Amino acid sequence: MSTFLIFSIIVIYFGLIMAISYFTSRNRSDESFFTGDRQSPWFLVAFGMVGAALSGVTFVSVPGMVGNNSFYFFQFILGNVVGYLFITFVLIPLYYRLKLVSIYGYLNDRFGRRTYKTGSLFFLVSQSFGASLRLLLAAKILQFAFFDKLQIPFFLTVIIILMLVWLYTNKSGIKTIVWTDTMQTFFHILAAVVTIYSITTAMNLSLGESVNKVVQHDYFKVFNWDSKSGNNFYKQFIAGIFIAIAMMGLDQNMMQKTLTCKNQWDAQKNTLTFSLILAMTQFLFLGLGILLYVYADSIQVSLPLGEQGQFLDTDTLFPDLAINHLGLIAGVSFLLGIIAASFSSVDSALTALTTSFTYDFMDISEKSGAQKKRLKNRVLFGFSLVVFIIIMLFSGSRGDVISLIFKVAGYTYGPLLGLFLFGMFSSASVKDKWVPLICIAAPVSTYVLSIVLKNGFNFDFGFISIAVNGLLTIAGLFIIKEKKIL
Repeated sequence: MSTFLIFSIIVIYFGLIMAISYFTSRNRSDESFFTGDRQSPWFLVAFGMVGAALSGVTFVSVPGMVGNNSFYFFQFILGNVVGYLFITFVLIPLYYRLKLVSIYGYLNDRFGRRTYKTGSLFFLVSQSFGASLRLLLAAKILQFAFFDKLQIPFFLTVIIILMLVWLYTNKSGIKTIVWTDTMQTFFHILAAVVTIYSITTAMNLSLGESVNKVVQHDYFKVFNWDSKSGNNFYKQFIAGIFIAIAMMGLDQNMMQKTLTCKNQWDAQKNTLTFSLILAMTQFLFLGLGILLYVYADSIQVSLPLGEQGQFLDTDTLFPDLAINHLGLIAGVSFLLGIIAASFSSVDSALTALTTSFTYDFMDISEKSGAQKKRLKNRVLFGFSLVVFIIIMLFSGSRGDVISLIFKVAGYTYGPLLGLFLFGMFSSASVKDKWVPLICIAAPVSTYVLSIVLKNGFNFDFGFISIAVNGLLTIAGLFIIKEKKIL
């Protein structure tokens, strides 16, 4: 694929995004950046959220991880669906009742100012790492496909992407992103469908034969009942529930889009629709993963192996085959998908980080329109810089990024999970000043416990570390609860 063609694709794609930004920025208010004026069509939000949830991680990591983890990730997806039901019928009514812009305002009402700041701070850390790792994967692929050919260094590639994101988000923020994410979701799914078609055509397989190839393959193992394995069904399913609640329902990034819907019922329809589309799309990408390995074997393309026989650099399988082996149409659709992943990985995350910090720490709601604009731009630039630094720190990482993201999430979102669950299902008050200490102690204790169990009993927490972390947070909150005076 020529450098000129790749450059043309990038220019045309960015031109479409800027056109959307132009039209959505008209008639904007001071609150458009943060709330979208609460006028977003629910079905548009639902479809667009799929792209934000998928990002480059599902797009590349999920197909690649099949080689080491079979279809076990689907157990996690099943847990996600249950978690989305909790978000739909418990969290969304709460957020609409309190008329929240930053969802962490609930913690202020329920516990106090220090708990509120602590919850928001944990989100800022979690989202900064999550967004950075998602963008890292997409940026590496763009570097491999295009920027290396121009001898542009990786750090400059990341800066270019962040600058482009700034151009179309700084005016209307979430109001624009609701629409751009819809386009990006379309290109994600299109790339998967075109790649599947290209593989089946190259191998002369019918649709039925392709399905048989997938379900009869050694990697099509869905359920794992080994209690010590990190891929155990109960660990994956339970982790799927709690990670969905934490990374979607307690995440300003995802909930900010949902709260742009006109009313609670539209927001609930959005979440239910989104969860079903997301589950089906992730299943599609898992199936694509098996087909990629089947095709790679047929043309004798292999990944390097680690000391224990596991595949290394699984995130390179999809881009290598799509760009170098499956023809022009597959290559173009893949590039459109990964460009979409690059932008969807970071645009809404930066908007959510800006919203949370300005509302939770800078009291932006009390400021004038000019002050809001100036403060918003400074904070948006600051978090762009944070994302850049994190990407450069992790730029040498290997393996599938999705596992790294969920591992980090287990430690950073666990305290948030504990705070919200304790607040909603207990009437107890806590000593607000001690909450930050509890929220630091819980993830540290979870990490120590995971090491002890792994080394002493060969027991792997896997993704369930978020549930352990949340339970330890809840236990700590009970210890510091206020005693009732008789």
